[in-house]
Amino acid sequence: MNAEIRPAKTVAEIGLADLFMAERRRLPGGSEISALRFDAFDRFAAAGLPHSRLEAWKYTDLRRLVRDAKPLARIPDTAAKVSAGEAGTLLAGLGFRRLLIVNGAFVPELSDLAELGAGLTIRSMAELLAADKPLLSFDAAAPEDDPAAMLNTALAADGVVIAIAPNVVLDRPIHLVFVTTAGPSSAMFTRTRIEVGSGARATLIETHEGPDQSDYQVNTALQMVVGDEAHLNHVKITGEGNAALHVAILSANVGARASYREFGFTTGGSVVRNQLFVKLAGESAVTSVHQASLLAGRQHADSTLVVDHVAPNSQSREVFKAVIDDEARAVFQGKITVQPGAQQTDAKMMARALLLSDDAVANCKPELEIFADDVQCGHGATTGALDDQLKFYLMARGIPAKEAEAMLIQAFVGDVIDQLDRDDLRKALSQAMMRWLQGRS
Repeated sequence: MNAEIRPAKTVAEIGLADLFMAERRRLPGGSEISALRFDAFDRFAAAGLPHSRLEAWKYTDLRRLVRDAKPLARIPDTAAKVSAGEAGTLLAGLGFRRLLIVNGAFVPELSDLAELGAGLTIRSMAELLAADKPLLSFDAAAPEDDPAAMLNTALAADGVVIAIAPNVVLDRPIHLVFVTTAGPSSAMFTRTRIEVGSGARATLIETHEGPDQSDYQVNTALQMVVGDEAHLNHVKITGEGNAALHVAILSANVGARASYREFGFTTGGSVVRNQLFVKLAGESAVTSVHQASLLAGRQHADSTLVVDHVAPNSQSREVFKAVIDDEARAVFQGKITVQPGAQQTDAKMMARALLLSDDAVANCKPELEIFADDVQCGHGATTGALDDQLKFYLMARGIPAKEAEAMLIQAFVGDVIDQLDRDDLRKALSQAMMRWLQGRS
């Protein structure tokens, strides 16, 4: 008889169990939600924090990286709300509809909820959970057994629920502003959901920021349902403080003849893990995913993507680029799955990493899993340093070495930023890239 060997619980895992037991009655939700939370945490406790022996977490060992469990952030006071309301400077003045989430709590009084119109509703997730609305279950796009997803289901306290009626076209992007304020280190668990009705069009922007030198923890989940013939653009900017842990789950279910475009931009955070699960559930669905990461110091940023082609005639394009300096590490894990019924699938994936120092590390693992025979699929990955010949060419024309490097890096990242269809966003992210370049030693 073989005995099952289980690793000893870490300090963080014990702390998370104590945290859940202490907070479970304060979390919003009636009996149905409470049962869902208990089930999710029991499954998380059995599995523990993800570690490098799990293939999906091979390069991001949270069991090693998470040293302790932070207490849940409390509802911010008036001073914290006002201070946070002045944040979001990266996209300030662009006229977006700002929805403010401070320390994990939605702040409606400082959010732009005026003149929503008949086709747009915005509600607090905590409010709906308190009414026992079953909004914590992930749809089929994201795996229910993902450790981060289970922990989010167990402890998510607030967020935003957005519904866009069929055929409504939003002329203003919706901007989710997630802000962590200075103070004792804490943990935030948020859940946001957006439903885009058939034929509707919208742009959703998500920014995350917080103070430097504060080792706070963020676990955030975003669920998106894109109806038939709808169009949704999503932009996520991760600019957390330099000691923060940020783990995110994005789940998108895309209907027939619908279009979903995803753009990610990461410069902040000590450890960042962005997980994206995109399901092309309807015939002729189209998606594109573009991400750029600018990393330095000892940052660790992991982009893990699964695109699941379920219906025929769907198309996907994925491009991930990382610029890595000092001792930073960038991880890309991308998987395209083509199900048996998804004939005529057209899917391509590429990851490119630019190493600026001898100690920089890039881990790239693109995959294809194909169960149909009439498809066009491809993937690739490249890793390398700056082209010395191109750098010499620029320097030979009187451009200093640092400026020559900056120009080459701008060109490398710029073609990803150019995929954005709004001039204001392209300009804002180009300026953010310039600030990162200027901060290089």
